[in-house]
Amino acid sequence: MAAARKGGVVALENILALTPSLPAGDIARISDDRVLAAMTRQIFGAGFSYKVIERKWPAFEAGFDGFDPHACAFMSEERFDALLRDPSIVRSARKILAVQRNAQFVLELSSEHGRAARFFAEWPDERYIDLVHVVRRRGAYLGGETAMRFLRALGKPAFVTSPDMVAALVREGVLSRPSIAKRDLQVVQEAMNQWAASSGRDFTTISRVLSMSVGLPPASAERPWEAWGL
Repeated sequence: MAAARKGGVVALENILALTPSLPAGDIARISDDRVLAAMTRQIFGAGFSYKVIERKWPAFEAGFDGFDPHACAFMSEERFDALLRDPSIVRSARKILAVQRNAQFVLELSSEHGRAARFFAEWPDERYIDLVHVVRRRGAYLGGETAMRFLRALGKPAFVTSPDMVAALVREGVLSRPSIAKRDLQVVQEAMNQWAASSGRDFTTISRVLSMSVGLPPASAERPWEAWGL
């Protein structure tokens, strides 16, 4: 269904290759400043144009000292006020404050695990939803899909409960209704675990295939799952 919408299997595979997951060893080597940068990019991008964030990103890097966790965690009031007046970034007091709080989160993880990224790398994929809950609870402004998109940005295999993916899960009978309540997310986790085991594909790929399968005209709605082993 996704291939039919995107111009065939080869075209779909090319699209999927744009968001590859990384081996756990590669994720574990990501520096703390890049972990904080990935969090920040997703936070400021939520509900905002990603093109705008992309254009302004060099100013974000400069304004937040390259996302050095120590500099951001101990940001002075004067620095905070300067950022709030800086037109070269998105001036949201709550999101700027979230950077400070997430820098503290990153430092805590680094202290606990030697490097923050190692915590994410070593977390079992089959318990992905539990990891999302940890990020939401211990981080700031990382609710909704933002935590999931952050994990995907790190290269962690990650499904994102976008409206299209949820619609596909309802269509496939995984969910009885569009819902991302905690108990429903556990059901999604179990389905994803089964699909990953049977197909050899990771959560990012499966999630994107599901999302791209939505919107196909009924007359063309064939199900060539065998092409991916799903």
